[in-house]
Amino acid sequence: MIVRRERPSDSDAVRAVHRAAFALGPGSDARRAPGEVPEADLLDRLREDAGFLPHLSLVAMDDDGDVVGHVIATRGWLEPFGTAALGLGPLGVVPAAQGRGTGTALMHALLAVAEAAGERLVALLGSPDYYGRFGFVPALDLGVTAPDPSWGPYFQARLLQGDPVGGAFRYAEPFSHL
Repeated sequence: MIVRRERPSDSDAVRAVHRAAFALGPGSDARRAPGEVPEADLLDRLREDAGFLPHLSLVAMDDDGDVVGHVIATRGWLEPFGTAALGLGPLGVVPAAQGRGTGTALMHALLAVAEAAGERLVALLGSPDYYGRFGFVPALDLGVTAPDPSWGPYFQARLLQGDPVGGAFRYAEPFSHL
């Protein structure tokens, strides 16, 4: 497997990855139609947003050169001081490549690039069991509050460097359309 920065020519393959990865709705066995996968549509809006950071949009390719996974982090911030942070997501892996370390490789690569770029904090909404192994903790443990308090322990953060800063986390604007 190769993990590399997403290229403009990857956009259709990345969209297909997220449509396949999120074909089942959250907490459901019902399949969504391809046009009903908000994670895939979110990516198009994120790429056009001022919060898009091209170096933090990564793809995983299998041995045949097919894109089988994707992760992105975009510019977020902590209020009230406007401290820069990252909002991670979505992370998607095609079902055939799940359970083979693809998501793990993408996460490690993204966190390494973010830290090397001098980023301070990454926040996300996801499973504590999955993301805890990458050093994520409930965001409240770092003094970071979720955009929606009902997210509870599913809203997590990882401090990459420096002291905890705290504040109310805000994602890039396209997330407000979910």
